[in-house]
Amino acid sequence: MSAKRIRKPVLAALGSAAVLLATACSAPGGDAGSTTGGATSAAAVATSCGSGPVTLKGYFETGFPLPKQLADEFTKQFPNVKWDIREDQFAVITQNAPRVLADDPPDLMRLPQVSELVKDGLLKNLDGYAQAYGWDKWPASQLEQMRVGSNGQRGDGPLYAQGLNFSMTGVFYNKKLAAQIGMTQAPATLADLDSALQKAKDAGITPINQFNGGATGGLAFPLQNLMAAYGEPGPINDWIFQKPGATIDTPSNLQATQHLEKWIKAGYFASDINSQDYATMMSRFIGGKALFIFDGDWESGNLDKQMAGNVGFFLMPPSQAGGKQAAMSAPLTYGISAKAANADCAAFFLNWVATNQKARDIDVSVGGSHPMGPSDAYMPPVKEGSITAATLEAGATIGKDNGSMDFIANATGAIYAKSWTPQLQKLAAGQQTPDALLKSVQKDYESQVKG
Repeated sequence: MSAKRIRKPVLAALGSAAVLLATACSAPGGDAGSTTGGATSAAAVATSCGSGPVTLKGYFETGFPLPKQLADEFTKQFPNVKWDIREDQFAVITQNAPRVLADDPPDLMRLPQVSELVKDGLLKNLDGYAQAYGWDKWPASQLEQMRVGSNGQRGDGPLYAQGLNFSMTGVFYNKKLAAQIGMTQAPATLADLDSALQKAKDAGITPINQFNGGATGGLAFPLQNLMAAYGEPGPINDWIFQKPGATIDTPSNLQATQHLEKWIKAGYFASDINSQDYATMMSRFIGGKALFIFDGDWESGNLDKQMAGNVGFFLMPPSQAGGKQAAMSAPLTYGISAKAANADCAAFFLNWVATNQKARDIDVSVGGSHPMGPSDAYMPPVKEGSITAATLEAGATIGKDNGSMDFIANATGAIYAKSWTPQLQKLAAGQQTPDALLKSVQKDYESQVKG
């Protein structure tokens, strides 16, 4: 099959820009600013790792190969830089982030929600690097989720993190199982999806297998997709970015939560979702045990290898035919500790990930997602008909429809583990109602934002 180059960015491009490759020198790993997260001018940063030995201390998310493969390739190109990497599940990182950044600061860390970390002075202000490398000339929508203003609201203000890529979620499906129920194309409306779910159940196929166990409520994925089907992404982003007066308890979000409850009561999910972790979900899907999973494009490369030719992807269909589509779409966020010993080298790595051809190849082939960077940057070829091609094309649709949303789990540092997860587990167990769920999450949110 022929190869195809996809040059459309995940989010709306705001113009082309070439990356500025400054060449200021300093001692290897020199700190680029104060240890309180204060801004540093472009002239004060070193845009290299130097030539002496450097060991970058990383705190990464376990179960995802992209960061480690990027780190290995970086060391191949810059042999003086080694890595000391610790890995944990995302839920553990979320709980540990403030303590780790304060007491055992890594140079580079996978980040949960950033506003509280900024408020506590735990993350380095990256504006100096943005100016030196030209990040501020990339499409602005790539970086807005990682900007935090003086009022604690995200969306504008100084830059406190970067992305290894730009990820997006939707619905993966098993093509062989889809053929068994007569599904020959992606559902065009929510009603079409409902019909496919019922047909799968009638055929003895598990319609949806979704993780929802432990500290990570995976039902947040289909719930936010349903929110996108019923409402606009703007109010959801306002809530996630902590805009004044924002609420998750809206009529359209209530419709979405009621629809999720309908799926639960209809038996469309595997019966053991509340004891199922992410790895089990993926193992079952790859093993042909379910028609659908709600997941992100970070699995595209894996599924192209494990289920070659037997997996499809579509964005959540709108509630009405012809409606615009939206999706959870956010950078794979990494930040530099305010106390990082090797801040300059960590920032150089982040720029390398976005601008180096080999790194961008890895971003697509391993991460399955659109790389960060200038809108006219090199894009590696992808195989026509592959799931990676499908997810990249879907990202272009989200950009065209201006349908990008951050993850509802990122609204505050504690909202995922302490509110969304237990509330969704109760909903799955029949112990919570949609209305009470949204009211409870909103109450927790307001307490955490004020606190």
